[in-house]
Amino acid sequence: SLTVSSKKLIECSTNSFSPESVRLVDGAGLCSGRVEVKSNQSWASVCEADFDRQDAEVVCGEFGCGAPAALQGGLYGEGEGQTWDKEFQCKGNESLLLDCDTSDRENNTCLPGNAVGLTCSEPDDVRLVGGDSRCAGGVEWYDQGEWRTVGADDWDQRDIAAVVCRQLGCGSTVSVLPGDTTRGFGVSCSGSESSLRECSRSYDLLPGLTVICSGNNKIHYMVNSMWTLVGLAISATPDR
Repeated sequence: SLTVSSKKLIECSTNSFSPESVRLVDGAGLCSGRVEVKSNQSWASVCEADFDRQDAEVVCGEFGCGAPAALQGGLYGEGEGQTWDKEFQCKGNESLLLDCDTSDRENNTCLPGNAVGLTCSEPDDVRLVGGDSRCAGGVEWYDQGEWRTVGADDWDQRDIAAVVCRQLGCGSTVSVLPGDTTRGFGVSCSGSESSLRECSRSYDLLPGLTVICSGNNKIHYMVNSMWTLVGLAISATPDR
């Protein structure tokens, strides 16, 4: 009935509302700072003893950052307010820190210097999509809040591929292929840059490209294995 539906809607809305949130304070940017939790309109620092690597992974993911790089008490100073009164027990796959289980703290005091600070690695702004691994696929660049296709003229493709493979820690270029029919903003590299951010760019729409790097790549390993087997077969064949 209408009455039951309305009641359900009200219960759902009430239960899903939470004033609690998380922030990183006094860090060098979005991906670092002292971990603080908001509850009942006030911010509380988190004690180092109540926060571990799995908790840090959730916070870094919540802020759209890379994996935790540093985690220790006092890393970004002391909070001026109270200390969070729970111990976090994240599994590491939660979307939000406040989705994690918590338990009561054994000791309700947190010594000075133990307010936990966290540094997450900066997120990669380049990725390869649609391939068999993170080291193969169409080149995309995170720009102005969205992932956009990278395009290039024929003579720039090998240089761009070299930079992308280097930036992603994926070894050297195995091959560069035409991308799909999608066109992307133009990029031009010399090939020696450490990241695409150092290359020149334009907003001319150019054909996208697909890059296959040597690292962590099934195709590369399969080709290498095939040639190894061929070589063994040839060496095992008696001379005639």
